[in-house]
Amino acid sequence: MQKFDVAIVGGGPGGYVAAIRAAKQGLNVALVEGRDLGGTCLNRGCIPSKTLLKHAEVLDQIKNAQAFGITVNDVSYSIEAMVKRKNTVVNTLKNGIKGLLKQNKIKVFEGYGVVSENKTIIISLANENTTILAENIILATGSKPFVPPLPGLDEVSYHTSDTIFDIEEVPSKLVIVGGGVIGLEIGCIFNRLGTEVEVVEMAESIIPNEDEDATKFLTKQLKKSGISIHTGTKITGFKPNNGKTIVEMEKNSKKQMIETDNVLVAVGREPNVTGIEDLPIAFEGKFVDINQSMETSISGIYAIGDLVGGYQLAHAASEEGIRAVKHIVGQEVHGEAIIPRCVYSFPEIASVGLTETEAKKAGYQVKVKKVDLAANGKAITANENNGFMKIIADEKYGEILGVVMVGAHVTEMISAGTAFMHLEGTVEEIESMVFPHPTVSEALFETAAAWMGNGIHYN
Repeated sequence: MQKFDVAIVGGGPGGYVAAIRAAKQGLNVALVEGRDLGGTCLNRGCIPSKTLLKHAEVLDQIKNAQAFGITVNDVSYSIEAMVKRKNTVVNTLKNGIKGLLKQNKIKVFEGYGVVSENKTIIISLANENTTILAENIILATGSKPFVPPLPGLDEVSYHTSDTIFDIEEVPSKLVIVGGGVIGLEIGCIFNRLGTEVEVVEMAESIIPNEDEDATKFLTKQLKKSGISIHTGTKITGFKPNNGKTIVEMEKNSKKQMIETDNVLVAVGREPNVTGIEDLPIAFEGKFVDINQSMETSISGIYAIGDLVGGYQLAHAASEEGIRAVKHIVGQEVHGEAIIPRCVYSFPEIASVGLTETEAKKAGYQVKVKKVDLAANGKAITANENNGFMKIIADEKYGEILGVVMVGAHVTEMISAGTAFMHLEGTVEEIESMVFPHPTVSEALFETAAAWMGNGIHYN
């Protein structure tokens, strides 16, 4: 039986990052992956969606090139070529991970692992089973799309985020069940490809956990782009109808029906407990219960990523994997990390820390300042000046509690807000920093200056 210092079950952004970090700490590491290195994020989530979102963005820019004095005739696209490029991107990154694992001398087992309390893992390989033993185990099995038991759903064909990125034909109409991050990003892709998109969300707003100003702004922009949004609406059933699907729904006791070519179910994700069904670890609801060091109720067995709930983001899983390894090697594990959140819609939303509502509920004396991007020079040159930046801070000391950004490419800028919060910075410190001009990011300085009462272009 092969023995390892650490065995990691799951090769997604939590698992493979933890494996590499452990190897760099001098540990003998095994990584068990039964499907695809890179996990959902690389193969069926973050990377496929961002690749197709870029295709949609380029197509939209070409269609609107006349605003820049450029005339383009006869614009067309091939969904087959787009999916092929997506697969090329995925395989490039997957090969990169394989190279990193090999470089760090990590033993990779390509098979599904079943974990026991005695820290053995039985791995189902292609032709045989093998058993390994590890001093420590990190569970990183991720999650899978949650498909609710809606009446009639099993009688119609539908997509989840696991299948939609390999679609062979662009539908003329798509109904998306769920107005969260996944549903909205996919909705933006197909909207730009010419599909009539309708989003049905049971909550009173789309992405209900985000800042209210951001969700209201995004709702307005999505409707302007032609996406229909039904909030506060419950799906009551599905019926097949001559090759199409009837979606039955109800709002304020009023029944409605939509006929569609395709349905996407995007109401969230549930933890993948494959291989740990018989492991006697404690759960909190449907998620594995862990402490601050990511350790489960069994000493030496850790759990990270979507398996433990929380933000269910790739970068959160990576941070949790590193946190678990730190504990294994005896390094200090600090308090909860500050995790930025990104929605890659058109326009994008990026945020970190508390929303305005959360900050007020937490008892802070909150002072908020929001600055529109409408007058931002760089944004105007790009014809992308729809959006805003917002700082949520404690009024007495100016401690930054949250930052919200809405607009084109703001997901590339939120790390500035995250850095200030990570370093326990204040609004005054943002205002005293020099930002380059012309940039969209200098709107963060403008927001801080306006918060301080020192605004140049904004009050």
